[in-house]
Order: sequence, then structure tokens, then C-alpha cells
Amino acid sequence: MRSKLELVRLSRRQPAATRVRESARGQLHSNSDKGDGSVRYILDGEGAGTIFIIDEVTGDIHATKSLDREKKTHYVLHAQALDRHTEEALEPKSEFIIKVQDINDNAPKFPDGPFVATVPEMSEVGTSVLQVTATDADDPTYGNSARIVYSILQGQPYFSVDPKTGIIRTALANMDREAREHYTVVIQAKDMAGQVGGLSGSTTINITLTDINDNPPKFPQKNYQLYVPESAQVGKAVGKIKANDEDLGVNADIRYSIINSEGANMFSISTDRDTREGIISLKKPLNYERKKTYTLHIEGVNTHVDPRYSYLGSFKDTATLKITVGDVDEAPVFSLEHFIMDVYENAPSGTEVGGVTARDPDSRNSPVRYYLDSKEEGVRYFRIDEASGVIRTTQPLDREDMPWHNITVMASEVDNPSLLSHVPVTVQVLDVNDNPPEIATDEEVIVCESSRPGQVIQTVTAVDKDDFANGQRFSFALPSQLPVNPNFTLRDNEDSTASIIARRRRFNHLTQELYELPIVVWDGGEPSLSGTSTLTLRVCPCQRHGRVRMCQGEAFLSSAGLSTGALIAILLCIVILLAIVVLFITLRRSKKEPLIISEEDIRENVVTYDDEGGGEEDTEAFDIIALRNPAAAEELKFRRDVRPEARQHCVLPRSRRSPSVELDEVDVHEFIKQRLVEADMDTSVPPYDSLQTYAYEGQGSPTGTVSPLDSPGTQSEQDYNYLDDWGPEFQKLAELYGEADSDVTT
Repeated sequence: MRSKLELVRLSRRQPAATRVRESARGQLHSNSDKGDGSVRYILDGEGAGTIFIIDEVTGDIHATKSLDREKKTHYVLHAQALDRHTEEALEPKSEFIIKVQDINDNAPKFPDGPFVATVPEMSEVGTSVLQVTATDADDPTYGNSARIVYSILQGQPYFSVDPKTGIIRTALANMDREAREHYTVVIQAKDMAGQVGGLSGSTTINITLTDINDNPPKFPQKNYQLYVPESAQVGKAVGKIKANDEDLGVNADIRYSIINSEGANMFSISTDRDTREGIISLKKPLNYERKKTYTLHIEGVNTHVDPRYSYLGSFKDTATLKITVGDVDEAPVFSLEHFIMDVYENAPSGTEVGGVTARDPDSRNSPVRYYLDSKEEGVRYFRIDEASGVIRTTQPLDREDMPWHNITVMASEVDNPSLLSHVPVTVQVLDVNDNPPEIATDEEVIVCESSRPGQVIQTVTAVDKDDFANGQRFSFALPSQLPVNPNFTLRDNEDSTASIIARRRRFNHLTQELYELPIVVWDGGEPSLSGTSTLTLRVCPCQRHGRVRMCQGEAFLSSAGLSTGALIAILLCIVILLAIVVLFITLRRSKKEPLIISEEDIRENVVTYDDEGGGEEDTEAFDIIALRNPAAAEELKFRRDVRPEARQHCVLPRSRRSPSVELDEVDVHEFIKQRLVEADMDTSVPPYDSLQTYAYEGQGSPTGTVSPLDSPGTQSEQDYNYLDDWGPEFQKLAELYGEADSDVTT
């Protein structure tokens, strides 16, 4: 048995009850079917039972609803023949496809419409504007249902459309934007190749003509007139002129210019970007009395010219502007914009400084009156003649007080005082040598106590209030009418400076702290002036390199009213008190020691030296070699039972030492400390205490010994200047000896 299935096309508009024939409409038939109803046909697949149903007895297939090809183009079904009684399959399941046949039920559509397009004005015929495309949902492979043809319904004769491609083109030449700018075009799309009965759709295209520079600028009239008063300010606008241009944007930009020399010399013209007007400005002041009228030839030219349209003519235009100058009553005009005058200082009141001149620029030539601006401070030094304009002084002027004076002179017409003009006047005060020079010193002159004869104490200069022409070249000298100064002299360096030089050796601030030195200074002016300045010289202790030390402190003591004798008395009292305290402590300690020292007591070994000494001849009481030369003491072996491994060397200071002894310097404190450590750490000696005493004058003294021991001899005349090199500790000692020496000499 075999089944026969034939493919049929069903229209979606086919009635639902239409039967499908075997050969054309769709009918299933099995060879096992005898026509007695024992065979049952069944159907399954897409739409089976809902869209398509089958007659179980005959095998005819029916559609229950209309079909839409645009939604679904075909269906796949499966059919089978069964034994009605046993439900056994008489044949295997068969598959067949039902295709939906298309009909023209969809009109063309423009999915992107409406459209907006532009095209330049004056475009040639056939210039492409825009292409439109319509779509049709029908089957393009079956019949003419989707074959579209385009046509123009509105927009002729300006535009046309290609029937196959939908391209819109210009159809009219020389379309002028200035005449008409906007166009509305309606395009129709019809299927069935445009035949009768076909469906159609339409869309709208709004076309705008864009501007090109096809219109030159034009002045509304050829001649213009303008009135400008002669008082118009230079650089300010005095009038406007405008040429019209029917184009838009940059195509309407205009550049204005004055093409004749008469007008270009006095006036300028520029373009206002917003209004496209020509702004006329004044380049030079107008003068009615000299020229009353001006003629300007103004040209307006497009700045952006399209050479394709040069055949239309030159894109420029000209006009004539006549300017009439108006007469205005003007303020007086000074002959100069700024007057500069000079006058010598100390000139008597009424001295003429100079004069200003002004005139009436009008044709009437009215007389002028002059005034000084009373609001200015310089007016009190000067006055002006109202008629002549001569300026004079009202009082003597001082260049050192004010070298320049600035005043303002005003001028007005006698007939019209309200019109004022101003001019600045600068008066320079010339210098006269009327100020003597004086010594320029801002600090106190310091004299070191250790100064030597011929030593420069300080270099001084002079100052002069006069200008360079009458000063700045100075000479110096001591007053000739005074006796010779025994302490200081003055040397002119011939370079406008002078040096103060010491004449004697050593100064002592305790004897005399302040000295006064008058100095005469001459300037280089004509005539030359001189001045005497008295300098105060302060004596102070100084360190090396001339650095001042202790001046402030000693000044404080001096201000407190303490004399030199009082200071010495206070120092002696302090020394006595210290001596008493030391003596008291010494006696108190001595009372605590046992009165009898047992020679058999091996616990202590006290070596006592209690001898004051008898001078240089007494060398038996105490051996001071350990104090003077610790290096030599090293050889004596204070601890003779044990020899120390390290040596310490100590040498006296270099100053005032014997030439035959050259010793190394050492810190005795470290020497004593080392000996103490050696004694504490030594385990090779019996366990008894050993008291070792070292007497030493101290650490850090740069001087040598002051003992008479090793003194080479007695000098008849002592020079204590070497004590200055020992440092501040011996400064007072040097002062006391120097003072005593000076007293003896006196």
C-alpha cells in the first residue's frame, strides 16, 4: 500500500471549508482503503488540528482559518493511515509541505519618511537631490506584487524622480533662493509595476535651496550727506553707511574702504560684524577754520567671491559721502603739550621761571587768560600772570627739600570762561652749593686698647646734600687752630675718604674711655664749603683681628656710676672672702685627721707636704717637677713596684717657657685619672691604701708659668704687651700692670 501526497498552494483568502482534492487540494489515500470505512486517516505537525484538519474517512485536508504568507510561508505536516478496528498502521508515516501562495495584499511603504533635503540654488538641471526607497511586504519572486514604480505627485516642474531608482533630481535651471527658498515634493510608490489595481504609498520631501554668492552688495542710494562737528574726538565713530546684500552668511560679508585720498587721510571705515554696517571714524582732528567739507568715495566689496558666478558681474558697489564740518566754539590751545622749566634754588621771590602760551583756535581769536590749578600743592610756590602767562616764584626754593615741582596751567577765553584747557608744567630746581659736607658715620668709632702707633683705627667718608656737581669730591684735615693731637692723626686718602690713625701705643679704657676728634671736610663745589664734624672714639678691650669685646658690659657698669677704684675694691673684697672660705674648709678637714700617725700602720701611707717654700733658693721642701713636667715625673715612678704600660706626656704652655725645655702638652686631669685607675686595678701589691697627691694649677691656660723659677733674670723695663696674647683671662692683669707702669712713668 502507498499513499499519494501532492503539494498544493493555498491562498490565505481561501475559505476555511474548501476541500483539497487529491491532485490539487491535498488528499490522502491508501491502497488499503476499500472504501468501506475500515481505514482511518490521522494528521499531525505544524497547525494540525488547529489550522488544518483531515477527514478520517476520506483523507481530505481542510484549512480552518485564513493564512498570511507574510507571517508564515509554509507548514510541515505528517499523515498516516490506520486500521480503524485494530489501530495498527497500515503504512509508515508520510511527510508533506503546504506552501502558502502570495497575493498582492501589501501596499508599498517609505519607512524613513518624511524627508528633508537641500540643494544649492542655481544648480544645473539633473542635479541629484535625494534618493528615496519604498518597501513592499509581498513576495518579490511571485508575480508583480512587489514590483514598485516611483512617480512624482507634487513638485513639478522644479523636480523629477527616476521611476525605477527613486532618485530625485532638479528639473528646472537657475532656481534662485532669493526668489523662492523652500519646496515640497510628494513621491508615490506603486506595486504591480504601476498597473491598474496595484497598491500605492507616498512620502513627502521638504527641499531647501542653499545660498551661494550670486548677488553683489548694493548701496540703496549713490549719494549721502553727514554732519560732523569739529569738536568730534579722534578715534570715535561719527557716522554709518550700509550696502545691502541679498545673500546669507559669509556670502553677504562686506568689506568697506575709502578709495579717495582726501577722505582716507581724515577718516577711516570699518565693518560691524553683526549689522554689516560701515562705521566711519575720525583719524585726525577737524578744524572748521581750515576745511569745512570733505568728500568720501566709499566702496563695498564681498569678501567671499565664487568664481563660478563671475559672469554675473563684479561683486562690489560704490557710494559718495559728503561730510560737512560744523563750527564749534573751542577751548584755547597751548603751543606745547608739556612745558619744562628750571630755576636755581634760593632765588628770591618773584624770579621768573618761564612762560606758557595759548591761543583761541576759533576765527574770532578771542584773548586768553591763564590760571594755576588751585587744587595742587605746588601752587603755593608759584604764581602766573593772567595776561602774559609768565610764571614766577612766590618764595625761595630748596632743591634738597623738593628738586621737582609739577603744576597745571589752565587757559580760558575771555568771552567764554567755561571753556578751559589744561597743560602740565614741570619746574626743575637747579642746585646751588649751599650745604657743607659732614662725616658720614652711623656707628661708634672703636679704638682697641692694644692699638699700635701708625695703626688705622677707621676709614671715614663724607656726605653732602648737594648734587654731584657741587659735592661728592671731599678732602679732609684736622682743625689747624687746635694743638697737635697726641693720640690720633688723620690721613687724607685723596679718594673722598680719610683714615684715622693712632699716634701712641696702647690705650686704657679704665684711664680714659672716650676721646673726641674734630675733623674738617671740604667739598668740591664752587665756591667750596667746609664743615667740621666731631667724632667720638670709644676705647674697648679687643680680641685678635680687631673684634670688639665687652664694650656693652663695661658701658653698663660705667652708666651705673662705678669708678675704676670702686671696681678694684669690690674685686679685692671678693678675693678676701674666698680666701677665708678656703681657709675655713682646710682647717675643718685637718681636725678630722689623727694627731699621731703610727709608723707601723701599714693600712695607710700618707705623704704630707706642708711647707710654704722659701722662694727660688728653697728646693728641698717640695719637688715640683711633677707639676711642671709630668713627663719627667713619669721617670720617677710614683708606683715603683709596678711599671705602667702607657705613658702620658704633659708640657708647659709655649708662652714664656725656657728655650731649653720643649715639652708636649697634656691634660693633667687625664694623667691623674689614669694613675687612679692603675692604683685601683693593681693586684700585685699589698692591700693597703696609697694616697698620691698631685697639685696642678689647672687646664686650658695658654700661658706659661708665672713662678720666678727658671726666670732668666730681672729686666729693668718690663713690656707687658705679650699678656694680650694670653687671652681674656690675663687681660685684667695686663691692664693693672700697664696702669702701674704708666703711673711710675708719670
